[in-house]
Amino acid sequence: MTLSINDKHKDFFDNVFDVVRLIPEGRVTSYGAIARYLGSAKSSRMVGWAMNASHRYPGIPAHRVVNRQGLLTGKANFAHPTEMEEKLKQESVVVVADQIINFKEIFWDPNEELKID
Repeated sequence: MTLSINDKHKDFFDNVFDVVRLIPEGRVTSYGAIARYLGSAKSSRMVGWAMNASHRYPGIPAHRVVNRQGLLTGKANFAHPTEMEEKLKQESVVVVADQIINFKEIFWDPNEELKID
C-alpha cells in the first residue's frame, strides 16, 4: 500500500493544526516557529505542506502562518490570490506588498506563549 503525504504524516499534520488553532486573532507565527515548538526544527517545509492541506478542514486559521520574515508565502494555496491578505486585514494586521508591516510586534511564538510553567 502506498501512503499519501496526508496518511504518512497525519500525526505531524494534526499536531501542526492543533498549534495553528491556538494562534490568537490579530497575531501571526511562522512555519519555523511551529516546527521548533513540535520538536522538529528542520521541518518548516513540512509545516507548509500541512498548511496547504489545512484548507480541507474547517477552523484552521492558516492565514496566520507566514514565513520567518513576515511574508505571505502561502497565499498561493488559498482559493483566491488575495484571500490570505484579506483575512489578515480583517484581524487588523497591516499588510503591504505581501509583507506584514509590524511583524515583530504581532509575532506569536508558540515556544513562549505555550510554555508550561
